[in-house]
Amino acid sequence: MEGNGMEGNGLEGDESNALGKCLSGLVDDGSTESHRYYLSRRTVLEMLRDRGYAVPSSEIDLSLQEFRNIHGQTPDFDSLRLSVTHKSDPSKRMLVVFYGPGMVKVSGIRLILITDLLVNITKHVLKPRHQVLTEHEKQRLLQKYSIEEKQLPRLLKKDAIARYYGFEKGQVVKVTYGGEITESHVTYRCVW
Repeated sequence: MEGNGMEGNGLEGDESNALGKCLSGLVDDGSTESHRYYLSRRTVLEMLRDRGYAVPSSEIDLSLQEFRNIHGQTPDFDSLRLSVTHKSDPSKRMLVVFYGPGMVKVSGIRLILITDLLVNITKHVLKPRHQVLTEHEKQRLLQKYSIEEKQLPRLLKKDAIARYYGFEKGQVVKVTYGGEITESHVTYRCVW
């Protein structure tokens, strides 16, 4: 047997070629930068959809290869810019701008690091459902239990879920846990 680099692996010629092709299909030849922006952009689109903005499913379902075909291996920040309108209030618009390293200090802008967007935290199997109560529902809840807002458990505004959904200070959030052990468990938290 001549030196083909496959000695001692127990595979004959055709089997080793098939294995090589199979494994090469799992290797990503693209840049890390384009992969990070792809994951981050998809998470931003899902986050906007979860906040009630009109986001086409085709944008969220874009594959990594399709993303690279459109934006290349080193995406241009201007081409990644997104502008969306809220479904229930068309006057409410959101502009998402990706930028490189550096500081941006402008009030009214929420900065989210790309590393915080690589994984969509709302997709985790154990994450409970979060729903903001209306002002009327909040007042009914406080009256029902004869409590004040400050007596509710707190959800910090800097919490990952609060930042994801854009919760504001003073909002009351209904948190519904579901699972195999209990059918459902509901708790309320006030954003601080």
